[in-house]
Amino acid sequence: MSFSTGKAMITYFHTKIIMEIYSTKAFRRKQKILVESSYSSSLQFYSEPPTGNITLKEFDELSFLRAIERINLSGHAKNSEEWMQKIFEDFQKNKFFIISADKIGGTKNEDVINARRKDHLSHFILRLAYCRSEELRRWFVAQETDLFRARFVRVAKMGADFSSFLKENNLHFSQISEEELKQESVNLMMATYNINSVDQLEDKTFFKVPFVEALELVRNRKVFLKKGFAYVPSSDLVTLVSTVFRSKLSQALTATYKALPQIEDDERLYSLKDFDKRHTGSDYSQKKSASGQQITPEMLNHLSTTSFPLCMRHMHEYLNTQHHLKHGGRMQYGLFLKAAGLKLEDALKFWRSHFTKNMDVDKFEKQYAYNIRHNYGKEGKRTDYTPYSCMKIITTNVGAGDCHGCPFKHNDSNILKQKLINYQVSSDIVNEILDLTNKHHYQIACQRYFEAKHHSTIESGVNHPNQYFEESVAILHGTKTPNKAASTPNIKYQHSVLTSQSQASPSTQSQNAADISGVESMLFDDDDDMDDALFEVAMQTDVNS
Repeated sequence: MSFSTGKAMITYFHTKIIMEIYSTKAFRRKQKILVESSYSSSLQFYSEPPTGNITLKEFDELSFLRAIERINLSGHAKNSEEWMQKIFEDFQKNKFFIISADKIGGTKNEDVINARRKDHLSHFILRLAYCRSEELRRWFVAQETDLFRARFVRVAKMGADFSSFLKENNLHFSQISEEELKQESVNLMMATYNINSVDQLEDKTFFKVPFVEALELVRNRKVFLKKGFAYVPSSDLVTLVSTVFRSKLSQALTATYKALPQIEDDERLYSLKDFDKRHTGSDYSQKKSASGQQITPEMLNHLSTTSFPLCMRHMHEYLNTQHHLKHGGRMQYGLFLKAAGLKLEDALKFWRSHFTKNMDVDKFEKQYAYNIRHNYGKEGKRTDYTPYSCMKIITTNVGAGDCHGCPFKHNDSNILKQKLINYQVSSDIVNEILDLTNKHHYQIACQRYFEAKHHSTIESGVNHPNQYFEESVAILHGTKTPNKAASTPNIKYQHSVLTSQSQASPSTQSQNAADISGVESMLFDDDDDMDDALFEVAMQTDVNS
């Protein structure tokens, strides 16, 4: 039994393998928790793996997590009302299951339960795919935590699910009484963020929380402290709960990573090995001209300057000067041109015109023409190969002398800077792009490059070189109205809280691996520092013992 890839048939994935991976002492107990039948809340800590048989049709891809990443870098202040509104507008527009999962009613209808089950299943499958490296774990934790935070705030406003979630996950935050609220009203008014008068306390609910569990709020001086407790308004509970969520998920990912060697050869997990590289949009398998006209070799010099993404423009210019590309470059650029609308006969003409400047025609026909016809499905297995997505290009290996790959990732910063300046990108945008690449946001950097060249934005973000090309041609030919270019990305890294177990004995560490209460806490400058420390603690702790 194997996973479906591309358009192959959907096969069944028996989640017993997930039970094996996430098995701990608690999971090995005879008591079975049937999660599917008890989705009383749309919010989940994903503490228990799913049971039973599922199909890959039952979980959505990475689209909604990548949507969160795109919105985070689109100019909206993270965790603001506008940020949350944009997230759920995107979910609604794309009909992601999250919208149905978050619905609340007196009796949960079948659609809601199915959506919550899909949420549960997709999380665990993505956890298998994204535990494989430090970079993947950090990305997954960041997006899942942001998703959890947005959903928590939304559900908290609705009421019912919020209470059941806190109860089911033993988050016993003690609500202060009316009497204590009146007694401490002046102190609460003076110490609580965004409250300027005692009258504003009337509609507020406060919870007493041990201050070590609210260090982020304490550090930012947002709460009143008394006798070791922080008085946290209900609106700020999301900070505490999302910290617990992040800690648990980080440790769970590390436990999954440690279990991978035991199950890596299972054929049912084969396609998860490169799951993070998959493109979830159009695969551009149909050869066409985005402008509605035939793309010919004579047009490529002009198109490369007006409508090619940076990676393809770089290879085209290299080909013009060196008249040769190595295999990786021929594959990346050749498949791009095929999807852009260059016919096989024209492709052979184009490559022949360059390569024969360094070799005779016979050598080209014997060593290179076959591969070109092969890419068009005319040789070998006769597979009509699809062009590379941004994720595949970004994660490809680039060696010495290669000119393919993603310039935003694989080029030296000084070389990239000079190239952008030569392409008449303004100095402000150049600095933005360099800052984004230093933070590993390569696709966002590409989008900023698109905006600089077209004074328009791509709402869905740049996910594929041929998407970039088609959007560019549509704007330049007037078949699409330009969207106003986005403002400078407002990238904000939220300060975080981490429970440190470095002072605890090994037995205590193992016992409290997933529990952030009652132990020493410490602060970090940003989420990446927190994740690094979480993963390091989890790697040193045998959570499966």
